[in-house]
Amino acid sequence: MKYKKSLIVSVTAGLLFSLTPVLAASVGMAFDAGGKLDKSFNQSAYDGAQRAVKSLGVTETDYEPANPKDVIIGITQSAKLKADLTIGVGFNNVDPISTVAKANPNLHFAVIDNVSDQPNVASLTFHEEEGSFLVGYLAGLNTTTNVIGFLGGLPIPLIYKFAAGFKAGVHAANPSAKVVSLYVGTTAAAWDNKPQAMKQAALLQKQGADIIYTAAGNSGGGVIAYVKANPCLKAANLPSGVTFHNNNFAKVPKSPAYIQKCSGNTRPAFFIGVDSNQNYLGDDDGNPSTLNYGLTSMVKRVDNAVYAVLNSVVNKTFKGGEQSFGLKDDGVGFAMDRYNRALIPGSQVALAAQQQQKIIQGVIKVPTK
Repeated sequence: MKYKKSLIVSVTAGLLFSLTPVLAASVGMAFDAGGKLDKSFNQSAYDGAQRAVKSLGVTETDYEPANPKDVIIGITQSAKLKADLTIGVGFNNVDPISTVAKANPNLHFAVIDNVSDQPNVASLTFHEEEGSFLVGYLAGLNTTTNVIGFLGGLPIPLIYKFAAGFKAGVHAANPSAKVVSLYVGTTAAAWDNKPQAMKQAALLQKQGADIIYTAAGNSGGGVIAYVKANPCLKAANLPSGVTFHNNNFAKVPKSPAYIQKCSGNTRPAFFIGVDSNQNYLGDDDGNPSTLNYGLTSMVKRVDNAVYAVLNSVVNKTFKGGEQSFGLKDDGVGFAMDRYNRALIPGSQVALAAQQQQKIIQGVIKVPTK
């Protein structure tokens, strides 16, 4: 177990929360498996809290359990020390948050990605299926094999939303494309198992998947590592019935390492990041203008949700209950930046924007399972 006080003091390992009273508000954050610097879900939540530290004067203390089952220790201690808000980051934290919230009805709590039945808990949820539809749409436009992979952390309703939206988006852009889905595991360890994710990425690529979308927390780093180590599919290694249908990226400049590995009849491989903008993780040569392996990222604005609930605490407007964030309120979206502009032309961005408006207007109903 490790506890840390952001921007204030380092706490001896094994000690519990130590919150310093401030004029604005204090928040205790209990992170999910993978830790606060997972470059994905947890880190997005942490970034939102840090924004509140800088602009609202909030004091933030975080708790990263070595064992996810121990998260209730930090949540309980945060409540004992009367933190103005205690946040459980991740759907697994709904039970400990609800338990402690019930025992402390005069304190404020929040949980991300799940819904608590306690009136003093703000349940921050997202329309992951909407953002996943858009990145699926871009994947459908850009696949060279018409086989696209999806790797989820756990086979649970939350991740089914990612998978369903992604598949619908792929088929909206490319009805001929096939989506192959796998999952990292069946326990909470699935969110932090990069070696297993690498194995699953290899299986997907062997089936012809040239683009892999991952919704698996810190395990997604395994997919990114695999794609960067295996940056292309070779025609000679494609499974029966799978062929190259286009060469969309022929004119994108390639790094010397890519050219050396991927001579002959090959096509590049890509990952699609999740939660945070992970496009930069696909850069293997320090040059964003050459071909990068991050096609785009489904950005889930956990940071915005965390900031919003902290702002409500500071301004004494906190309300319990479910608060859902989707395309219409910048809760989800897809990432475009210098790392993927050479991969996705403006014409495709415009097409995706049209799909986004149709979703917001209710013309397109994105499935959730």
